[in-house]
Amino acid sequence: MNMISSSPKQINQKRCEVVCNSRLCELKKIEKAIREFTRVNKLGEDIQYRLLVAATEAVNNAIIHGNKMDKRKKIHLSCCIYKTKIVVRVRDNGQGFDPRSIPDPTTEDNLLKEHGRGVFLIFALMDEVKFRKLKHGHVIEMALKI
Repeated sequence: MNMISSSPKQINQKRCEVVCNSRLCELKKIEKAIREFTRVNKLGEDIQYRLLVAATEAVNNAIIHGNKMDKRKKIHLSCCIYKTKIVVRVRDNGQGFDPRSIPDPTTEDNLLKEHGRGVFLIFALMDEVKFRKLKHGHVIEMALKI
């Protein structure tokens, strides 16, 4: 098992886990972990890009919307490689939301808005996306076929 840095991350051939605080500066940890995970597993640039964007968008949403930037609340990210796909899970302590309630960012009324593109990008980049309510929080599960 390959440990990187002194933060609570673990990366090996099949799994990557990161726990971070609900602060936007923590996105750097997520990016570093995804880059290392794709490097260790010899995944191509296309897969690395898709995982990076989807994971950072999901964590960003979890920090801002899920945990409401409460520094005491944690975000949990995991990436797992299976035979036919990579599964990324991002868990927060928030109330969740209905993804169908998010306005389409490609419509003329929404093109210039600063927010509302993250979930759209996740659906565009990943092959499967599911939102689940947990006892204490919510999780987004995203899969990318390989």
